Amino acid sequence: MQKSLFIASLLLFLSLGAFSQEKKKPNVLFIISDDLTTTAIGAYGNPVPKTPAIDQLAKESTVFTRAYTQYPVCGPSRASFMFGYYPNATQTYGYVSGRENVGPDRPSLAELFKQNGYYTARVSKIYHMGVPIDIETGSDGTDDPASWTEKFNSQGPEWQAEGKAELVQNNADGSIERKGGNVMTIVQASGGDLAHSDGKTAEKASELLRAHKDKPFFLAVGFVRPHVPFVAPAEYFSPFPYEGIKLPKQVENDWDDIPERGINYVTSVNADMNDVQKQKAIAAYYASVSYMDAQVGKVLKTLKEEGLEDNTIVIFTSDHGFHLDEHEFWMKVSLHEESVQVPMMIKVPGKKPAVTNSFTELLDLYPTLAELAGLDYPKGIQGKSLVPILKNPSKKVRDFAFSVTQGGKSFLIRTDKWAYIQYDEDAGAGMELYDMDTDPMQFTNLAKEASHQSVVKDMQAKLAKKLAEVRKNDLGINYKTSK
Repeated sequence: MQKSLFIASLLLFLSLGAFSQEKKKPNVLFIISDDLTTTAIGAYGNPVPKTPAIDQLAKESTVFTRAYTQYPVCGPSRASFMFGYYPNATQTYGYVSGRENVGPDRPSLAELFKQNGYYTARVSKIYHMGVPIDIETGSDGTDDPASWTEKFNSQGPEWQAEGKAELVQNNADGSIERKGGNVMTIVQASGGDLAHSDGKTAEKASELLRAHKDKPFFLAVGFVRPHVPFVAPAEYFSPFPYEGIKLPKQVENDWDDIPERGINYVTSVNADMNDVQKQKAIAAYYASVSYMDAQVGKVLKTLKEEGLEDNTIVIFTSDHGFHLDEHEFWMKVSLHEESVQVPMMIKVPGKKPAVTNSFTELLDLYPTLAELAGLDYPKGIQGKSLVPILKNPSKKVRDFAFSVTQGGKSFLIRTDKWAYIQYDEDAGAGMELYDMDTDPMQFTNLAKEASHQSVVKDMQAKLAKKLAEVRKNDLGINYKTSK
């Protein structure tokens, strides 16, 4: 009898121990904003925007000041960091999930956690969704079902929301109140936070945190603001009267030394915007950021209230940046700094907050999160773990950042001192070279200066080597060099 009781007690002890170990698996809360530039966040040095939730998270995290997207467009950027490969490796340049090109046997970041016993869920946009169309219809976009235990969409009215509306793009005479699609329609909306997609996303994410707090989870929360249209409840516009918005510095004949391919697809010129419209667009962008920040705050508040902070890794980032009239450019796609640099912060339980200036890329998140959670991950992926930097912010895992655009045919090499942009592999469509120490706003293209040809050659060598490394992977894709 005593022996039976001993065995039963031992089994109970072992089962409790196993449960305790299961509880020790770190949770992951992955938060991503859409089209968010570092220049619109207080923690990155701009005191005008109101981002208290993100700023507080920054104070508790390792903040990466030199994090870069691999492609400054939503679809290919998200496919890259969710699968851990460069766009030029998978040839994923469009509005797809990325699964189409990597195949069924390579797990996405979320799927890796799912395979290791985690509850994985996405709320709203993680892989590509068309904004505003997929938000209006509440559809999945180009999702990857294998990544998730559950998925939830957050339908919203977008540009058709009730409220005061104004179109500031291609509408010089003010005759059109609003327009759908990928344009800068502003809506100071009636109704509260929950009338719109991001408010619903925060509510669902909080609900899931409460419902799944007893088992390890990977919760991916995708906010669609500040992606156009600039829609937010009217109260978020009050702190940003457009008359007080200071426009970015411009220089005369700025475009004269930029190759044609380097002039962005939306500019103040082709969008027919006057100064007042520019000010209104920036003010509306800040209002959209402020609304998104408030929703981030709600999710983080729930995490704390449910006692999950001490065992949850929190990531906040964006898929790429956004131009706000720098060089008279708007939106993304360009390889200039405001378009390719992204905010990124990682909060790890037990690690002191820090700031690092080491170069990092969005696809580094895959191996970083896997290592932090103690998960084996595919060694063929092209990201580099940031765990050494999280342990010591002065460490480096990369010598430079690499980004591409325009179907993988335009390239950026961003080193400590230089930003080098090349259009086509043979540079036939031009080059840009900027000294980021003396010209951080990138006004003077040095690529054709005789005094900088040695730098150009060095950058071209770095680019050729990088492309060769990117294409030498385990995907079995045949590559054609582009002109």
